[in-house]
Amino acid sequence: MKHIIRLLIAAALLPVLFNACVPSKPIDEIELLPSERLINKLEANRRKIKNFEGVGIIKIESELYDNSASFRVIMKKPDSVYFTIMGPFGIELAQSLVTKDRYVFYDALENTAYTGEVSENVLREIFKIDLSFTDLLDAFVGSVNLTRNLYTQPDSYEVEDDKYVLTYNEAETGVTTKYKVDIRELGITNYTISALDNSVDLEGSYSNFELIEGVAIPFEIDVTNKVLNQNIKIKYKNIVVNDRGLYVNFKIPDDASIVEW
Repeated sequence: MKHIIRLLIAAALLPVLFNACVPSKPIDEIELLPSERLINKLEANRRKIKNFEGVGIIKIESELYDNSASFRVIMKKPDSVYFTIMGPFGIELAQSLVTKDRYVFYDALENTAYTGEVSENVLREIFKIDLSFTDLLDAFVGSVNLTRNLYTQPDSYEVEDDKYVLTYNEAETGVTTKYKVDIRELGITNYTISALDNSVDLEGSYSNFELIEGVAIPFEIDVTNKVLNQNIKIKYKNIVVNDRGLYVNFKIPDDASIVEW
């Protein structure tokens, strides 16, 4: 049960982001954007994604756990995230449905469902993450909520080769966040968060992208949490975006044990 939960948690931890490996266009033919226009465009792309379905492989490496599993995720903004872990022949081993108010985690091996109210404290204490429900949705889609940066100038903004580089320093917390954005298709290719006291040290890189609904979405994700000595890799086999017929069919067996957590 704990190992399965770690798989779900690790995926939720991801600040899974955009990249843009697309046919090259000479940089000198592209209009370079000021930081405010760049942030606006990145945030507009994030909001284009209303629902998302992805199927692939997740691999987690840490001091206590090293394994991989097939998974499927369905996200519907602003209502829900559904996540399932599959074994051989597509057999579902565990499923989780998280909404704004409630969550249900069903362990098929134990035939037990764990349920409770959703809050930031629950996500932090039970799943060991510090994410709001909205951030959880964005994590599975492969995006970053840049709303708070819409009216904030970066502390540093420059162009390195074919990348925009934006750096934000938080004086109160000592946390520095850096984004590298592909100039051609405006996808975030690298993302780092670090703190002077080493309380945060996160690094992500993203590759194998496709333009879907005009948005560059990564099919391969590699994120390392140096504080927890944990590495997470995701390789999507298939992604569907903004499908009007997308729905979640999650039913707990009648004979399952229900545990209020």
